[in-house]
Amino acid sequence: MANIAIVTDSTAYLSQETIDAYGIHTIPLSVVFGDKVYEEEIDLTTEEFYDKMRASDQLPTTSQPPLGRFLELFEELGQTYDAIITIHLSSGISGTYQTALSAGESVENIEVYGFDSEISCAPQGYYAIEAAKMAAEDYTVDDILDRLNEMKQNMRAYFVVDNLNHLHRGGRLSGAQALVGSLLQIKPVLHFEDKLIVPYEKVRTAKKALNRVYELFAEDANTNDHIRATIIHANHPDKAEKMKAELEAKHDNITIDISYFGPVIATHLGEHSLGLGWYKTKA
Repeated sequence: MANIAIVTDSTAYLSQETIDAYGIHTIPLSVVFGDKVYEEEIDLTTEEFYDKMRASDQLPTTSQPPLGRFLELFEELGQTYDAIITIHLSSGISGTYQTALSAGESVENIEVYGFDSEISCAPQGYYAIEAAKMAAEDYTVDDILDRLNEMKQNMRAYFVVDNLNHLHRGGRLSGAQALVGSLLQIKPVLHFEDKLIVPYEKVRTAKKALNRVYELFAEDANTNDHIRATIIHANHPDKAEKMKAELEAKHDNITIDISYFGPVIATHLGEHSLGLGWYKTKA
């Protein structure tokens, strides 16, 4: 029976309670203010980050975990596990996944299998939770990776940012460079496509953009038995609670969680951004 460890990174924004409950191992990414580097949720809480970002003249930057951090964790896990499945934020916006693969090739005492979530935040966390549940039930590595790829086929996430300056300045907005002048005046619905953040649709107001996300959600909720969803907010908890109530009033076949954009992802999206991610659960 294979004993499989599940690793993800801090941008899944899993609660400590969830990490402990499922035995998931995490590696932190960092935010950089000037010459100070902070590992998110270790050196800097999400609340502290938003305060710091508001007070800062310069936009912070982000950095992936160093190779050594992965090597240290993988070698340690190799003492008690037979294999590792390491699940990370989209390789289109960060080198974290590639670094994890490089570390996996360097450790000799354990097999490491990578999974590129091609997304981030709570949807990435859903992959880690599903993998951990299956590992606890003694499924094989192949079984788990097959299930994660099946989930990927119907994983959806759309988000609306308060303004596009953060994404534009951070170089994380793709396929829109020619439109940036006009885009900065509107509220586009964004999503991940081919591992990159791209505009899905151009909408004039934040209210219309959120209504469009609701419509996209309804298309799946109305045609599937059960949907697991998460509302993701950037320091906008009241709005997230309101969205949850609105969606639960419209659909009786959904389970909705509330999560958040932590420091690394919020650096690129900015405060008050909102997202909705979901997937069809297994019957």
